[in-house]
Amino acid sequence: MAGRNHLYIPGPTNVPTEVLNAMHVDMEDHRSPVFPNLLKPLLEDLKKVFKTETGQAFIFPATGTAGWEVALTNTLNPGDKVLIYRFGQFSHLWAAMAKRLGFDVEMHEEPWGTGIPIDKLEARLKEDSQHEIKAVLATHNETATGVTSDIGGVRKAMNAANHPALLFVDGVSSIASLDFRMDEWGVDGAISGSQKGFMLPAGGAFLAFSQKALLATETSTYPRCFLDLRDQMTANKDGYTPYTPNLPILYGLRKALDLLLEEGMENVYARHYRLAEGTRRAVAAWGLKLCAQPGFESNTVSAIVVPADKDARAVISTAFDRYNISLGAGLSEVAGKVFRIGHVGDMNDVSMLGAIAGVEMAMLDNGFDFKPGAGVAAAIEYYRSTAQ
Repeated sequence: MAGRNHLYIPGPTNVPTEVLNAMHVDMEDHRSPVFPNLLKPLLEDLKKVFKTETGQAFIFPATGTAGWEVALTNTLNPGDKVLIYRFGQFSHLWAAMAKRLGFDVEMHEEPWGTGIPIDKLEARLKEDSQHEIKAVLATHNETATGVTSDIGGVRKAMNAANHPALLFVDGVSSIASLDFRMDEWGVDGAISGSQKGFMLPAGGAFLAFSQKALLATETSTYPRCFLDLRDQMTANKDGYTPYTPNLPILYGLRKALDLLLEEGMENVYARHYRLAEGTRRAVAAWGLKLCAQPGFESNTVSAIVVPADKDARAVISTAFDRYNISLGAGLSEVAGKVFRIGHVGDMNDVSMLGAIAGVEMAMLDNGFDFKPGAGVAAAIEYYRSTAQ
């Protein structure tokens, strides 16, 4: 098929040409005296994206999933209790990992389409008078359902309960795209990955930990080696890594951070809101609804519910086979019930209009009942009225 494939999934996202060019480098000695000139500024600039002055940033040649494991195994002890709310595939997977690693997982089910219930969390933490819960695991942005939870509200609930648990946040599909304030929200472990808002290929786990979490690494007895934060801290202080780094990812990250910080993080957040809101206007014009309940809508991905007599998988297949665009599939409990449009990373108004037009054609081909161009027109009017 002529033309390139258009990627409208919530990760991996499109990689800007400038970043791809920056990654095209010769291999070099990562023990040379000049290597710290690359690594040290990266770690400092990552803190600007995480919005922390007191925390410490880390880079692992891994993925966000490894980041979940880093947080758990570096700060807790075998058998420690962790609290998590399950409302999508990725909160489910984090809970499953914690169980497999031997932690005592207290998991509460919430309807898919909602997020962390702040009132229930506060009540549960107040019940835990013996402070058996050692960590709260919070999924900031649940890509399976297009839901964003209130992490600032989670911290307020923990403070209201006067509970000392660590707060770990899965920000893989939110950090560098959605408003994130590590210090202000009292986040102890922030976990992200290279392939979403950072606009890179997969292969980099970007994390930041509070001083409270770093102190906990000194008393954690959980076995670890490759994912040991203490090894990273020892090497990073001199500008090196404890093992061979992924050099192309580091050079790509340098350019990606330059692009993000040049745009300004507040502008990055505003852009993602506009992209998402235009998509939401299109969804309403099609007569469809989001999986996310009101107040939980994500600005990085929209999960769109199809009518009961339709199969979202057919829309996705048609979009790919006939129009060369890639959409996100429904996962687990929402498989076949939703398709997902990613609006994250290196995208603008015209990018989204391409996605919306392609989705319209695929739905019309599958017998959806709406006027051709309805969603595109709604998005155009919104983008035009809000353009800077």
